[in-house]
Amino acid sequence: MGARTVTVSTPDGTMNVYEATPDGAATRAVVVIQEAFGINRHIESVVRRFADAGYHAVAPALFHRAGGGFIDDYDNIDFNEVIALFEGVTDDTILVDVDAALELVRAAGFTDDRIGTVGFCFGGRATFLVAARRALGAAVGFYGGGIASKGALPFAALIDEVPSLRTPWLGLFGDQDAGIPVEDVERLRDALRAAPVPTEVVRYPDAGHGFHCDVRADYHEASARDAWNRTLTWLEAHLA
Repeated sequence: MGARTVTVSTPDGTMNVYEATPDGAATRAVVVIQEAFGINRHIESVVRRFADAGYHAVAPALFHRAGGGFIDDYDNIDFNEVIALFEGVTDDTILVDVDAALELVRAAGFTDDRIGTVGFCFGGRATFLVAARRALGAAVGFYGGGIASKGALPFAALIDEVPSLRTPWLGLFGDQDAGIPVEDVERLRDALRAAPVPTEVVRYPDAGHGFHCDVRADYHEASARDAWNRTLTWLEAHLA
């Protein structure tokens, strides 16, 4: 496996993209969308994990408009610092940056039906946004807040975009997540019954927010393992 950071162009300047490729030839690609903490060691490890599973994986650094940066110390998070990283980040710029990452894997020979996107936390919501606005092979969102109702970050709810979903979407949530009420998850599940593409919502009774991140206290091994397996199965089922 090879891993590196490359630089791509966006209308708002250059952006770093963390990229990992398998030892053999990849037949599919995935765009990993960061948590609210940037491209830190956890997100880099997820990118490499996808490469180990045979994917050409990339993660765009969406905080480049505020000068870049990331947060690695989950035990001492200053949310004022987190909010500062979001300067210039909007739904429109998320799509711009994801498009730049998509161009990177397209240039490597992958068509959109062979490209998926997987996101965590803030990135979980972003995968829903991408699924509504872009026609890719598949999308997966881990504990994405702000979809059924507005979350803590300054972004609008996205539930009204269910009828325009263009990419099959899987949502993974923990019942113990204080920021995403179970009622919101079930409201989203109900709304998704009208989606024009395949969708699925999975709840983990014993998991909280960030349950997939193995370097934070909220890590829940059993839920994380099942969610990862479901992610690979979803991508396998929907990517060409």
